[in-house]
Parts: sequence; structure tokens; C-alpha cells
Amino acid sequence: MYICIDNINIMTLQQLEYILALNKYRHFVTASKRCGVTQPTLSTMIQKLESELNIEIFDRSKHPVAPTSIGEKVIEQAERALTEIRKIGEIVLNETDTLSGSLHIGVIPTLATYLVPRFIQVFSEKCDSVKLTMSEMNTATLIEALKKDSVDMFIAATPLDQPDFLEIPLFYERFYAYFSADHPLKDVPLHPENMPQEKLWVLEEGHCLRDQVFNFCSASIPYTHVFEAGSIETLVRIVDINGGYTLIPELHLPLLTDGQRQNVREINNPPAIREVSIVIHKNFVKERLLNIVGEAFKTIIPEGMLNERLKKFTIRL
Repeated sequence: MYICIDNINIMTLQQLEYILALNKYRHFVTASKRCGVTQPTLSTMIQKLESELNIEIFDRSKHPVAPTSIGEKVIEQAERALTEIRKIGEIVLNETDTLSGSLHIGVIPTLATYLVPRFIQVFSEKCDSVKLTMSEMNTATLIEALKKDSVDMFIAATPLDQPDFLEIPLFYERFYAYFSADHPLKDVPLHPENMPQEKLWVLEEGHCLRDQVFNFCSASIPYTHVFEAGSIETLVRIVDINGGYTLIPELHLPLLTDGQRQNVREINNPPAIREVSIVIHKNFVKERLLNIVGEAFKTIIPEGMLNERLKKFTIRL
């Protein structure tokens, strides 16, 4: 496909895709592999476009290669153009009622246990023509994966402060304190200022829930003992055997035994809550598929936790 511009020779959509790939990976070999062409082909096509525009889009003297000031503007416009063109395909899909291809969704570990099994079931019933892949990764890995198009979207706690991403809130999940059965403060009303100072068990480094726990209460608690574990289930078992307490997400509550639920306490004034969202790149165009994903999650998340806008409206890109 070609684009004609006054006083400029014809440029191709392929050339625009190549400059976006080189801008993303800042390396000719990596960009060419991602585009499925040889490095000389990608380099020649970009040079041809630069010649047609009579500018340098990239400064090849830098390592890694970087766009020039005018190149940044060209790349930004190329991204807009390709996004609008991709929407044509999405319109066709919406009108012809056909969905195919693949979808790769990432999810953080502290949500995967509760969401992934049921989501696979519901999504397959709604859209069995799309090949679904789901991967469990920590937030930092998911961010890099989405930047590199290794995943199409992911589910994580937000906000993430990523300017190239769009966050679509799904639900809001409370944290609860889980105490050992013999803890002296088990029955005391909890708020951030009176959280116990010792034997708080938390997830190991790399889990976003660990960061949320410390962001929530570290300012008011001078921790003297912190122990780390790899999963929520492990934290609960450690508390049961070794004493102390931990914080667990709301979706974990149904997995507790009747006896364990007696050890759960609410945190108030203020409550500890995390926002969970679908995260996509800002140039994502598969609106219909995104809504199918949203509808699938709506069927497995308790209604009282759902984002109010998601309850009432379809997602518009």
C-alpha cells in the first residue's frame, strides 16, 4: 500500500512500519528480525524514505541509533497514520462478524490464581476462533513485554505512569489483614496507624503487591522484622504456623477455610485498595476483541468490585 504526498515521491506503509520498529528497538538487526526482513532490506527502505523526504530520520552516529529532532515528529505522525489504517481492518471485522488470529494476555502473579482459570473458560466460550495465550509475569516484565509487542495486553495494578499505555480500570480490590489465630491484636479494629510493628510477612522483591503494601503503611510503621515469601498461599501458611500477620487481596478470601476466615480483619480509615486494569498500548486498535476480554472479566469478578463505567459502557478506543 502506498501513500502519496504533494511534492514527495510515493512512500509505503511498510516503510512507516520499518521506521517505527527501528525507533522502538534502536537496533537495525533487532528491528529487521521483528519485521521479518533482512537487515539490509530494512536499512535500504528507511534510507529510501529519508531520501524521498530529503531529511535524516535517524542519527546513525549514535549508539544505539536514535531519531533526529525532525525524525521524532515524522515517527509520531507515522504512528498515528498506521493506527488509523489499522482501524479499517477492525471496522471490517466488526461488520463481517468474524474474529480470528491470536491474543496474548499477560497477568501479574497476585491476580493469576484467581482470574486465569475462569477467564480461559469464559473467553473460549465467547470467542473460540481466537487462539488465546496467557502468561504470568511481574509488572516490570509485563511493561517491557508490551513495549516490545510480546503481549497484546496485560492485567495489573495501576496506575503505572507509562505515557505510551492506556489503562482501562476493571475493578477495585481491598486488602485485608490476616492474623495468626493467637495474635494478641487479632480482634482490634485496624487502620494504618495501629498496624502491628513486628512479624509482617510480605511477598518477595518483584511483586507489585509487596510495593502496594509498603506504600500503604510503611510511612507509619517502623518495621523491625520483615519476612518474605513467594505467594499469597505461602504467606497464609507461614502465618498459620509461625504467627504474625500478612495482608491478602480480596479475591483470595474465598480460598480460605472457614477457620482461616475467622482470622481476617478489615483495614479502615482509610481502607487499603488497589485498582486493577487492562493495560494496552495506545496504538491498540482491536476494539471489538478488547470488549470481549472486558465482558469475560466482568462475568468472573464480583459485581461489587467492578468499575462503574465498565458496568455501564462498552470500551471505546
